[in-house]
Amino acid sequence: MTVVPARAAWSATVRTGQFLTLTDLHGNQAVDFLVYDAHDTAVRYSAPDTLQAGSGIFLTTGSVLMSNEHTPLMTVVEDNCGRHDTLGGACSKESNTLRYGHHTWSQHACVDNFLAEGARRGLTKRDLVSNINWYMNVPVEKDGTLGIVDGLSAPGLKVVLRAETDVLVLVSNCPQINNPCNGFEPTPVDLTITDGAAA
Repeated sequence: MTVVPARAAWSATVRTGQFLTLTDLHGNQAVDFLVYDAHDTAVRYSAPDTLQAGSGIFLTTGSVLMSNEHTPLMTVVEDNCGRHDTLGGACSKESNTLRYGHHTWSQHACVDNFLAEGARRGLTKRDLVSNINWYMNVPVEKDGTLGIVDGLSAPGLKVVLRAETDVLVLVSNCPQINNPCNGFEPTPVDLTITDGAAA
């Protein structure tokens, strides 16, 4: 069990058949997530392959996280939140500035977390791809634009993922304070790797 502080990054290898449980400890906290084949990081999460395989844009129980080679990386085996974002992407200094003004440039962002944590694992900016946002509520509006609205999560809700192959997981416990994805106050989350039956 690892409590990842608000705004912090985390990474780990999850072996085939192991389970990774993400628990939203305080509710309404977005968890940005990338996953790679642990033995060949050129094989990594692919949003297009995942959406095509799942016939939808939101993730929940039964969703399979597919690679850019259309192979399964992880499967959502339990989810008591009900819907997770695949389109909103990771916040960055550039997107913060564009959306919220130049005064936000110095604010820490998920891309910073991914770059720093990825560097510890031999990854570079070229290895960053479109990510999953667990617990983040990003509806598609009638005009086709994406909204970022209050989350659907609550304290103690969890997502359990089973590794279908050895994977490297990178997490940014989102530091965003300019929109409601974290209720404007980022909080810690719990990440636990277990063997055997789901937690």
